Amino acid sequence: MTEYFTITRTLRAPRELVFEAITKPEHFAVWFGTAAVTVPQESLTMDVRPGGAFRAVMELPDGNRIDWAGEYKVVEPPSHLSMTLTDQPGDDAGLPVLFDLVEVDGGTELTISQDRSDFSDEQVAATIAGYNAFVDDMEDVLESIQSA
Repeated sequence: MTEYFTITRTLRAPRELVFEAITKPEHFAVWFGTAAVTVPQESLTMDVRPGGAFRAVMELPDGNRIDWAGEYKVVEPPSHLSMTLTDQPGDDAGLPVLFDLVEVDGGTELTISQDRSDFSDEQVAATIAGYNAFVDDMEDVLESIQSA
């Protein structure tokens, strides 16, 4: 049985715009990188359709990099996106990550769920902290889109 861990946040933006921030390279590169990490837009492959490929490179402040890969499994704009995600391309197909978007008063409730797999409690806590940092930066992206 698959066990997921989740974060849920409410964003002050319509869900179509939140879905766009998750699926458009020019927005994704900003929030996936967060303020401390760079994701060069030219490193992104985002073929957002079932069976489509995802690839990205994170350039870390210490000069190291993380290569990410995945495959889009379910794409139901603007309410649901399911993809695999791994930082070990070629060795690992990746864990399922689900993005669920629900309209609520004043914006969109975003829930990100990931298969726990064999993650330790410390790895789960670090991943949750990472997702929260992503969403913090996504809020800034959404604010800049809406004010443009």
